[in-house]
Amino acid sequence: MFRRLQFILLRFLLFFTVLSVVWVFILKFLPVWVTPYMLSRKVEALVDGEDSELFHDWEPYENISKEVALAVVASEDQNFPKHWGFDFNQIYNAVKEKRKRARGASTISQQVAKNVFLWHGRSLVRKGLEAYFTILIELIWDKERILEVYLNVAEMGKMTFGVEAASLRYYNKSAKKLSRHEAARIAAVLPNPIRFSIKNPSAYVNKRTNQIVRQMRYLGGQKYIDEL
Repeated sequence: MFRRLQFILLRFLLFFTVLSVVWVFILKFLPVWVTPYMLSRKVEALVDGEDSELFHDWEPYENISKEVALAVVASEDQNFPKHWGFDFNQIYNAVKEKRKRARGASTISQQVAKNVFLWHGRSLVRKGLEAYFTILIELIWDKERILEVYLNVAEMGKMTFGVEAASLRYYNKSAKKLSRHEAARIAAVLPNPIRFSIKNPSAYVNKRTNQIVRQMRYLGGQKYIDEL
């Protein structure tokens, strides 16, 4: 019985590995139109009796202002062009800090792995799968593709996914035409896009926007991400 269980487990692991690699490889080329997180947000809205309409409009990387790409890197993951999916210095600092609420240390690659392939949660199983998919996308995709997917699937306003949908809803223009300050404000709400607003920014969002603009300048502007 034990050997049979081992055989079944090995077959399952082999099937999962092959399926996940093929899945990641396919999404290297195809737009990501929907994610598990989008579906979960829609279900939550339906259960709560709220408006469940999702706003999402995929745009290729070349049709998105590089100011937005730079803004999210400056805000979320400044070592993105250099690391291989995990920023171990940030992880160490987050663990070392004694705060009631732990500081996030997820890279853009980890956030893409979580949003595109997994459910949201805090279990060890999910964290393990997040690490696995992070390694896969770093191996199979290039940095530009990872950033392109992030800019298209991250929630940037309530029920609003991707920078194109956010730009159209809150700035009435395409994401390709966003200014540096507008891009920085979008990045400023990413920690909590349900609580923070692009259209009606709080004092915190305005302060954070200015900080991100300074970081974008400090990184050297768009040339920082030119060779992703």
